[in-house]
Amino acid sequence: MRFRRTTVGSVVRRVALGVAAVQGATMLTLVAIDQYRKRGRPPVHFPRVPPRSVTAGSSEVTLYTYGEDLYRDMLDAIGQARSRVFFESFIWKGDTVGQAFKDALVAAADRGVKVYVAYDHFANLVVRPSFYKLPSNVAVRRHPLIASPFRPLRNSGRDHRKILVVDDAVGFVGGYNVGSLYATDWRDTHARLTGDAVWELQNAFIDYWNLYASRRRASLPDLGGHSWHADLRVHRNVPRNLVYPIRAMYLEAFDRASHHIYLTHAYLIPDADMVRALVRAARRGVDVRIIVPAESNHIVADWVSRGFYGVLLRGGVRLFLYQNAMVHAKTATVDGQWSTIGTANLDRLSLHGNYEINAEIYNEAVARQMETIFEVDSSNTVELTWEVWRARHPLAKVSEAVLSPFRPLL
Repeated sequence: MRFRRTTVGSVVRRVALGVAAVQGATMLTLVAIDQYRKRGRPPVHFPRVPPRSVTAGSSEVTLYTYGEDLYRDMLDAIGQARSRVFFESFIWKGDTVGQAFKDALVAAADRGVKVYVAYDHFANLVVRPSFYKLPSNVAVRRHPLIASPFRPLRNSGRDHRKILVVDDAVGFVGGYNVGSLYATDWRDTHARLTGDAVWELQNAFIDYWNLYASRRRASLPDLGGHSWHADLRVHRNVPRNLVYPIRAMYLEAFDRASHHIYLTHAYLIPDADMVRALVRAARRGVDVRIIVPAESNHIVADWVSRGFYGVLLRGGVRLFLYQNAMVHAKTATVDGQWSTIGTANLDRLSLHGNYEINAEIYNEAVARQMETIFEVDSSNTVELTWEVWRARHPLAKVSEAVLSPFRPLL
């Protein structure tokens, strides 16, 4: 009996090691192929929509689809700051664009503006540490590389948010990180807010900052809201508080949809409820379309994502592959009424793990602008049909199956 148990245990271990070896080999092969393909790629060109401002209740919303346009207005806002600046970014590169932001923030602090900066340590490991050495008149919060092992659910998650708030008067939120690559080569979406809605972004930064206040890092005053407005709300995933409302926001919007759902997402790795909501909408006659990158910056995530294509296509959801550039937007618009712009991807890391922030907007003018952007983006896509997907190479099917256990981790 003992011999049999030992034999069974040995077989199980060998099988597990064999599966892990196949998964590792598959990932290494995909990464090697991706690196080879990236060599000698032509310059990036993609259609874009110029910034345009629309009114949403007591606020003004400006949508950006090109990094240079966005960075120009963000730097201009910092340059005009007179009271305080809140700057939070997942990735903050130490290149030309990153240096321009650093110089602007330091200059604002030198003229007496209170400047607060937050960035994620893990996301910036490739940046030289000296870049983040800021003068003492700039308050800095570096989201830690490794959180405390105690209460892991509350101490997990990267700071994946991208926020800029200046003088309580103008705020920016969306998918853009800060760096030269994103200025010209990535298709992303960001929003500039003015008016009452700015308080939402300001409050999000203050709440995050105060979660980690200490003797070395003083807390910020919590002043409460100035007004209530139904047109625009900001939702925040906060692992420290076990709060993840962005997923619920999406599910409710999909459930209410009666005409169309247009999604643009960099990494499409939805959970079962998300898949079910999208397929149910399509089956009741809603035109469900999703734009995803043909090739993203994370090839393993691409292949994990492809494991969902079959069930979505069979369920009537239409998939469009963005060509010749990385589309990094995290946006949706539904029925010409509802839209969201933010930092959360449709994957488990964003919806169940990271610090994220999304603006939810109930406004026809904003929805029309979002639909225009979706139409322009669609002109740079190739639709993936069920027939084409079903005919893919058998090795591709094997790779998808091998990587499927990683879906809960991404």
